[in-house]
Amino acid sequence: MKTILRILLSALAVIILSYVLPGVGVDNFTTAIIVALVLGILNFLVKPILVILTLPITILTLGLFLLIINAIIILLAAHFIGGFQVDGVLWAIIFSLLLSLLQSILYSLLKEDKKS
Repeated sequence: MKTILRILLSALAVIILSYVLPGVGVDNFTTAIIVALVLGILNFLVKPILVILTLPITILTLGLFLLIINAIIILLAAHFIGGFQVDGVLWAIIFSLLLSLLQSILYSLLKEDKKS
């Protein structure tokens, strides 16, 4: 149940960011749910491989290259999902940063509800 709720909150974050950012577009809430699922799968399967392969450059940039890796993951998701558009690497980086921030806020609200 907790996983389904987290996916729905991620989809809500994707929808909110698609309205806020002009370089990101999502057709509907169903597409946003698919985006949340695909991003979760790509972060689980592809991201660790990319992090290991790019470890030297990540160390040289003091971890800032991880922003590029996150942008690559988002652009991959946009390539695979028909109703999800990202207009370039810069929008993918901004989307990644804001998505992480918004998910942190939404997940913290979820944890506060469980304490009550």
